Amino acid sequence: MHSINQLVELPLFAEKNVTVVLKREDLLHPFISGNKFRKLKYNILAAQAEGKNTLLTFGGAFSNHIAATAYAAREKGFNAIGIIRGQELEHNWRQNATLHKAHEDGMQFKFISREEYRQKEDSKFIDLLRREFGDFYLVPEGGTNSLAIQGCEEILTKEDELFNCVCTSVGTGGTVSGLINASFAKQQIIGFSALKGAFLKSEIEKLVQKDNWQINNDFHFGGYAKITEELVRFINEFKAKTQIPLDPVYTGKMMFGLCQMIQHDTFVPGSKILAIHTGGLQGITGMNRILKKKNLPLLHI
Repeated sequence: MHSINQLVELPLFAEKNVTVVLKREDLLHPFISGNKFRKLKYNILAAQAEGKNTLLTFGGAFSNHIAATAYAAREKGFNAIGIIRGQELEHNWRQNATLHKAHEDGMQFKFISREEYRQKEDSKFIDLLRREFGDFYLVPEGGTNSLAIQGCEEILTKEDELFNCVCTSVGTGGTVSGLINASFAKQQIIGFSALKGAFLKSEIEKLVQKDNWQINNDFHFGGYAKITEELVRFINEFKAKTQIPLDPVYTGKMMFGLCQMIQHDTFVPGSKILAIHTGGLQGITGMNRILKKKNLPLLHI
C-alpha cells in the first residue's frame, strides 16, 4: 500500500526556491495511522505465524501506538492488552479519547506507575505479565523493533529518488531507521526529535549501516507531548494555508523545524525535500483538553 505525495505550496518555499512535498502516510488507513501501519504490518504477520492470539504493548495516555494496536488487533482477530503509563488514569480513562477508543476496539488495560513502566524492557517484568495474562506476542512501546523497521523501509518508493533530502519526526527511532536503510544514493535523511535529550542518535546508530543522516534536537518544544502556543499557531496556520492537518506531537514539530531551517537558508536553492507525515491526528482531541486547561489556543480539527 502506498501513500500519496502532496506538494506543499507556501510563500516561504517559493521565496527560497525549494520544493517541499509531504508524503501523506496519515491517509494510509483511517485508524491505523501512518508509521503505525508500517510498524505493525510485519509484527502482526509474525504473531500470526507464531500462532499467538493476543498482542500486548505499552504506551501513554495519548499514544497513537496504543490506538493503532487496538484497532489492528480487532481487525486481525487478536485480543489486545495495553500496559498504560500512569496509575492516576485508572479511574478516569473514559474521559481520555485515545484510551476510550482503544477500549471500544477491545483493548484490555493495565495501569502501572511510571516507575514500573521503566521496566518495560526487563525480561523479569515481561515474565510477570505472562503469568498474569498468559501467552502473548509482545509489541514494544512505539512499535519499534526489527520488523517495524522492515515495514518503515517500505515508506520510500522509486519515485522518491528525485528528492535530495527526506525529513521525518523521531520518537523511538524505528521510522527514521527504516528511511535511512531504504534511502537512495546522494539522499540525506533528517530526523526531528520529538523528545528532549540527545540519546536517540546512539540508539539509531545500532539500527542502521549508513551515515547519510542527522538528528535535529532543536524543535522538541520542551519534550515528548509538550506543546507551546507558538507551535499551536503554526499548526493552525499551516492547515489554513495548505488544508493539511498536522499532529502536535510529531509531524507538527517536524514541519515547524523544517520551515525554520528553510528560513535560515540551510538548503541550497533548487533543493527537493520530501517530508513524511507520520499520522497521529487522533491525539489532537486529547491535546486540546490539555490546552483548554492551560487557557491556550486550541488546535483546529
